[in-house]
This record gives sequence, C-alpha cells and structure tokens, in this order.
Amino acid sequence: MQIVYRWAVGAIALYITVLLAQYFHLGMWLDPGFKGAFAAVIAVAVLGIVNAVIRPIVQLLALPLTCLTFGLFSFVINALMFWLVGVVVPGFHVKGFITPLFGSIVMSVISGMLNHLLISDREKQRR
Repeated sequence: MQIVYRWAVGAIALYITVLLAQYFHLGMWLDPGFKGAFAAVIAVAVLGIVNAVIRPIVQLLALPLTCLTFGLFSFVINALMFWLVGVVVPGFHVKGFITPLFGSIVMSVISGMLNHLLISDREKQRR
C-alpha cells in the first residue's frame, strides 16, 4: 500500500513542479483536464523505471566526467532522465535544457518534503 502513497506523492510533486515551471514561463506543461492528471501519474511511473534501469547505466558511463566535475555532472544526468520522460510520456511536455534541470531539482525537493510530511507519519504510526 505504501507504493501507492509514494506514487500519489510523486504525481502531486510533479504537478506542483509543472505549475512552478509555468509560473516562471519555462517550457513544461501537462495536457489539460483528466489527460494531464493521467499523464502525471504515468510520468511518475516512467520516471521510476527510468531511474531504476537507465540512470545507473548512464551514471556508470559518465563516472569519469562526474568525478572530474566533483559530482556536478549528476545534475545533468538527472535533467536528461527528466527530459527523457517528457519525450516518452504523451501529455507531459518538457522543452529545452534549463527546464528539465529545474524540474528535476524542484521535483526532488517537493517530493522529499511531501514524503517526509505524509509518509513518515504513517511509518511512525506503524511502529
């Protein structure tokens, strides 16, 4: 059941990230209505799969560059994974390079805060 909560928190975090990107006039948007909500849920699932399968391979290949930049290249890798999800998922659109960089950073911060607020309380009640 906890995976459903994390999936819902991820979708909410993605939606908030899209709203913030639209506020700053960056090229990120969801289709309007139910299609956009469905696209957010699917995008979170695809993002999880991409982060579990593709990201470790890219990180391994980019390890020398990541070491050379003292880990800062990992931000670029995160942005590439976020951009890839925007390409694959219909209804979720990401344009440019700054937008996925912004999206990956903001979504991780918002998701972390929501997970701490919502899911941590559930885990504390179980103990």
